[in-house]
Amino acid sequence: MSSAETSRPARKAPKTWSQLSTGARRKPSEYEVVSHNLIYHHGKTPAPFELSPAAPLNQWYLKNREGSTFRVDDWNGFRDPHRLTYHSYVEQQNRRETFLDGIVDRFEGDSRHATLAADWVDVLSRVYLTSRFSCHVLQMAAMYLAQLSPSSYIANCAEFQAADEMRRIQRIAYRAKSLSLEFGEELAEAQTARTIWEEDPSWQPLRRVLEELLVAYDLGECFAALNLVVKPLYDGLFIDALSQTAGAEADEELALTLDDTRLDSDRCRDWTKALVAYAVSQRPENREVLDGWIEKWRPRTEEAVAAAAAMLGDRQWPGSGVEREQVAPAGYEAFLAECGLQTAQAV
Repeated sequence: MSSAETSRPARKAPKTWSQLSTGARRKPSEYEVVSHNLIYHHGKTPAPFELSPAAPLNQWYLKNREGSTFRVDDWNGFRDPHRLTYHSYVEQQNRRETFLDGIVDRFEGDSRHATLAADWVDVLSRVYLTSRFSCHVLQMAAMYLAQLSPSSYIANCAEFQAADEMRRIQRIAYRAKSLSLEFGEELAEAQTARTIWEEDPSWQPLRRVLEELLVAYDLGECFAALNLVVKPLYDGLFIDALSQTAGAEADEELALTLDDTRLDSDRCRDWTKALVAYAVSQRPENREVLDGWIEKWRPRTEEAVAAAAAMLGDRQWPGSGVEREQVAPAGYEAFLAECGLQTAQAV
């Protein structure tokens, strides 16, 4: 044996990443490296932030996050089923934006807007273009959920969800400008949509629910109200149903745009189901907690969505033999069942 071989230090056994609490000896994934344990202030005593425990900021978090009945011992065990990072999210959405830009260029190049029926343009103004305000509420609620999240894995999902809503708003704004070039400048004016949002009777029940959502300060109630009730029911009308109706009205551009938006909505449902499954597996009492908030928010949200659906007039749901207000709840019932939560029809 050579002297070089005898002096070589013994090879050390591989070590696990110190931040991971699994105890497994493995190299962390890129997703874990950039996502793990970034919420440094959760679970700190006597207060989350380096301020007096009596400071309003600390009191807010102690009441609405640490004090929520929706809780587990270790939120860092949750994982986003899509394993998204900022880098992968931006790459993914950039590809989809390029795809949508191509659709817009094709339809604008063919002057398809000019062929739309005038009454359909009126519906677009009242429903789709005005939904910029409701989407902003969904975006703000998602950002609040991210801000209060007890784990960076959850915060990232909520932040990407908020970014999805902003992406949707940008497409609405672009469509408003495009339609205004053919059907009148007022379609692109914010005041036109704002007047409808604030005064149209069919919007008011949903506007009230959405604005009350902004004061659902408890972490658990915010998550349940937004992701388990309001957003899935809202998307059932403003993505699924509106896409089908747009196709029936020969508005293929809107139908294709909303079909793309549905991918974001589906991803939101995926991480929502994963978080519910994790929370219930760690603490079975969380199922009853979430069911309680669903029972609180579901009836009025369904009524509000049904009132908003009336703005589509007497148009029939393509491929459906049931009344319009029954369509969203049917899909919603299946979503709740996939979450393992209550499935009794609200009354």
